[in-house]
Amino acid sequence: MNVTRRQFLGSTAGAAIVAGAMTRGAVFGANDRIVIGSIGVGNRGAGLTRDFHGYDGVEIAAIADVDREAAENVAGNVGDPDIYTDYRELLERNDIDAVIISTPLHWHALNTIHAAQAGKHIFCEKAISNTIREGQLMVEAVRKYDVIFQTGSQQRSGQREYDACTHVRNGSIGNITKVLAYNYHSPVEFAHKAEPIPDHVDWDLWLGPAPMHPYNFTVFDNRSQPSWSTVWPFSGGDMTDGGTHGLDMVQWGLGMDDSGPVEIWAEGEPFERQYSTDEDPAGRHQGPRAPIIHMRYPNGTEMEFTGAPKFGCEFIGEDGTIEVDRNHFDSDPPELMQEPLEDPEIELYHSEHHFHNWLDCIRDHTDPVAPVEAGHRSASVCHLANIARWVSEVNQETGVVLEWDPEAEEFTNSKVANYFLDMPRRAAFELPDTV
Repeated sequence: MNVTRRQFLGSTAGAAIVAGAMTRGAVFGANDRIVIGSIGVGNRGAGLTRDFHGYDGVEIAAIADVDREAAENVAGNVGDPDIYTDYRELLERNDIDAVIISTPLHWHALNTIHAAQAGKHIFCEKAISNTIREGQLMVEAVRKYDVIFQTGSQQRSGQREYDACTHVRNGSIGNITKVLAYNYHSPVEFAHKAEPIPDHVDWDLWLGPAPMHPYNFTVFDNRSQPSWSTVWPFSGGDMTDGGTHGLDMVQWGLGMDDSGPVEIWAEGEPFERQYSTDEDPAGRHQGPRAPIIHMRYPNGTEMEFTGAPKFGCEFIGEDGTIEVDRNHFDSDPPELMQEPLEDPEIELYHSEHHFHNWLDCIRDHTDPVAPVEAGHRSASVCHLANIARWVSEVNQETGVVLEWDPEAEEFTNSKVANYFLDMPRRAAFELPDTV
């Protein structure tokens, strides 16, 4: 259904969210049941909903998805929860304690802000935001309404990843001089032909804040080619998909969960946008990979986007190297990867299971291993890389260093770059001025 801002604020769901803004997230005892609503049950969301349904002390009470058929298919496997098309109706329910957000990336910010205002704890798939401005407001909302937020960066709960980053943080290979990251694809543009909208899909609500686009199944379905996860403005391409895993390892290993790089530049030919069409569809997560991106962190460490595992990175230190990937840790000297570091001076947060960690933290009302700030800062690195490419297209040159202030979260030397910190939104789906 089409919902204007005035209609929403006057609706029952809108009133409930505003009322929820006066409350904090629920506090639980060790044995209390956690009642969950799942927002978005496509490919990833369906899996998460089934996973959480299988845990003791958890009930899936409601599902919200713009695809009624998909919601019904998942509901039949998780205890027959109530189904909604508009997630805001789910949020008005007082019996729901927490939500899983697995919608397309362009919806994460509004989903999260509204859920926090309603006092719901949040598990939000990565990347948590589609723009840097969105991430800022998500952090603000989570902290203002005191809810427990876990980013879906599961590698932070991996033992090998924990061991590798603990070694890096504690100087096992000396000062880090360089980091190699994967050369992630930036998004393509959507140029597919219009197809009939299925009766069970609310396409206008799926678009939400994004510009009006014709329905096309290849973009709507997360499992197809190219899918929304490859296409701007629905996502930042593989840069914000695979990148939020690999670059999250960089941020964790360098101790940058509350900061980020201070310089970003591109080398090579300027960015040239690509289009996905019916005749020439982009492969999943395929798109422009040039120019090559470089970043420099406050301590002088340089990161180059080439020659590293997709879901990790390689740390190059004065006394050796450490490569981390999904469930993988390799090192030179090799003895580092053979034993965990004993009695580290800097201890990283250790989580043995990402989903259980979130549930435990809801009960304890403590921060999980991948809190909202970490999710925002890792996503920001992805956005900064895409922005550097887009700026090179506008200026038709590379090699110009963009100066980034990680505290103010803005560029200090480029109005063009600052333009890309957010994106236009359709009426009734704008970000709030304050949360």
